[in-house]
Amino acid sequence: MSELAAGCSWVHVDEVEAHTKGQGITLRPLRREPSGRSFHVVDIAPGAVWPELDVHEPGPEEVYVVSGVFNDGVRDYPAGTFLHCPAGSSHIPQSQVGCRLFVFYPDG
Repeated sequence: MSELAAGCSWVHVDEVEAHTKGQGITLRPLRREPSGRSFHVVDIAPGAVWPELDVHEPGPEEVYVVSGVFNDGVRDYPAGTFLHCPAGSSHIPQSQVGCRLFVFYPDG
């Protein structure tokens, strides 16, 4: 992560090491704060499915669909959609056509 004036920082998402989370799914951790709050970019390849039930603990998950079409196991969400998944909720992330997500965990 590079520093800017007044304590700001930046990183290009494609320069962040990608971690595999099942076949066709990559997770790029952009930032993790001491409080546990974290920010990620998740890429889901066409036809890929998260390997297990994704339970939101200890807090909520916020998802912005950057590109493609995201499916939570129930319905499709096109690019430009914002989802709030409260603590304790769950889904099985997947995509038939592929997608890129910005994911924020305010409570870690």
